[in-house]
Amino acid sequence: MSADDFEFETTSDTTDAGSTSTKQAQTVLETEGLKVSYGKVRALRGIDVTVREGEIVSLIGPNGAGKTTFANTVSGFLDYDGSVRYRDQEVARVGQKNLVNQGMIHCTEERDLFGYMDVEDNLELGGYLQDDHIIEERKEFVYDLFPRLDERREQNARSMSGGEQQMLAIGRALMGDPDLLILDEPTIGLAPVILQDIADALDPIQERGVTILLTEQNVTFALKHADRMYLLENGEAVKEGTPEELRGDDYIRESYLGG
Repeated sequence: MSADDFEFETTSDTTDAGSTSTKQAQTVLETEGLKVSYGKVRALRGIDVTVREGEIVSLIGPNGAGKTTFANTVSGFLDYDGSVRYRDQEVARVGQKNLVNQGMIHCTEERDLFGYMDVEDNLELGGYLQDDHIIEERKEFVYDLFPRLDERREQNARSMSGGEQQMLAIGRALMGDPDLLILDEPTIGLAPVILQDIADALDPIQERGVTILLTEQNVTFALKHADRMYLLENGEAVKEGTPEELRGDDYIRESYLGG
């Protein structure tokens, strides 16, 4: 059974409620005419994306479509043309360090864990800017969210499975008290049972007031959990809408959902 065939369990109609309740919400992140190049290669070709407070917004598309470039750009890692605004501040002027201090936390596709440190130390490093009592409260939230991590508090990150490492990467990002959590390809290469653990974590994270930008090759996963979606292909946003709208789109069905 492949990951795309896996049926994720849902306990609420988050998609319908989310897209309605966030319609008038404050804009957290907005790009206008976003362009990024690697030398002579144009990776993003004028992308307009809006992420509102409390939403899960997903960028979907194949490998090489520009999803990770988008995530790295809005996080302040790449130079760009056009506009990227985080809470009405231009990202290029804010700077990557200040974006983190203001609540934009990026969980990268590479995970970037400290492999020779154990679970507990990795989590505590994620909350190093916070007071001790806040760190303890957040660790308990992460352990409730991912019981596997609780069982492996003293295990080195490098010795964990890929799925466990992904849980730890998300947990460490949550330790930073994100206002906007960017999850770049969190399900790539994971077994279905681990995908369900990641899926189950999204609602509790959102319920804590965290806005989520999710990049995903796994369109089935994104359709289950996003409030709104953008399809990226060849560096362009070629379609956007709610999961219901994209699920009913002939091109999406034929190209990404097996007809």
